[in-house]
Amino acid sequence: MKILLIGGTGNISSSLTRLCLERGDDVWLLNRGSAREWEALGAHSILCDIRQPEEARKALAGMEFDAAVDFICYTEEQARLDVELLRGKVRHYVFISTCMVYQKPCFQTPVTEDVPLKNAFSDYAKNKIACELYLQERYREEDFPVTIVRPSHTYGEHRLVVGPVLGWQVSHWNLADRILRGKPVIVHGNGRTLWTVTHSDDFCRGLYGLLGNYAALGHAFHITSDEALSWDEIMETYGWVLGRRPVVAHLSEDFIIREMPEKLGAIRGDMAENGVFDNSKLKRFVPGFRAEIPLREGLARSVAWYRADPARMAVSAEEDLRTDRMIEKWESLLK
Repeated sequence: MKILLIGGTGNISSSLTRLCLERGDDVWLLNRGSAREWEALGAHSILCDIRQPEEARKALAGMEFDAAVDFICYTEEQARLDVELLRGKVRHYVFISTCMVYQKPCFQTPVTEDVPLKNAFSDYAKNKIACELYLQERYREEDFPVTIVRPSHTYGEHRLVVGPVLGWQVSHWNLADRILRGKPVIVHGNGRTLWTVTHSDDFCRGLYGLLGNYAALGHAFHITSDEALSWDEIMETYGWVLGRRPVVAHLSEDFIIREMPEKLGAIRGDMAENGVFDNSKLKRFVPGFRAEIPLREGLARSVAWYRADPARMAVSAEEDLRTDRMIEKWESLLK
């Protein structure tokens, strides 16, 4: 297949780029030049900013693709631009959404794809919902060939599994560093909420099985592992991988939100819920698919990647201090 990947440098997109190249596909990466290392493995680069319509239109002139996947579409405006740029150029367009779109609070476990789309707590989720609704409309009205996929918490070599307090923007090694030094790590709530984490390689095998599968047009799929662990079990898995049992501080979700209002979406709109998903729909469309990488193995791979280069194990002293202060304040309230 001739495949266009918009982005191509992130956690999930890097896994898909690698898989497509391994399968012998003709891979084209559209970005501003941040993934040139893939060219040595056979990928082609289209250097442009997808958010500049005229620039992107010129870069894509005369090109057609069997499939296109956009990893950096976050708003309805960006989805509209994708349709404008790719209409008539792609046989199959895949939009990367998120499992955060499912209604919160969620009254169904496990979650299936027909759970309503409704999340009042997260602007990120609201924007993804708007994208989905627009793209489904384009499928119905003009046969734009869209499939929607929804990852949940997806990690990989350079993305560890962290909770809502640390988040994506801070070095993930902060969590591992605290465990190794015997310092307490924060877990929201009582630690018993079930959560599903999926290795990016597993996610991309499911996604790859959908590419060019025209029976999947107009459908939405979540792609996750079938392994659901409590947050306390996730931390215990860290202990097994790192060789030191973590000291866990359970802070109430209300307290965390009061101290860090910006975490409302990550907690109430996501990780406070039981994130357990029924993948039977995906398995009907991609026979033989199953997630093969358990958290224990995936975390071991991630930790090994960090330890291979001391520069990767940088930690944020500011974040470390904030964690200490949060725990101290919570413990003083308990007293």
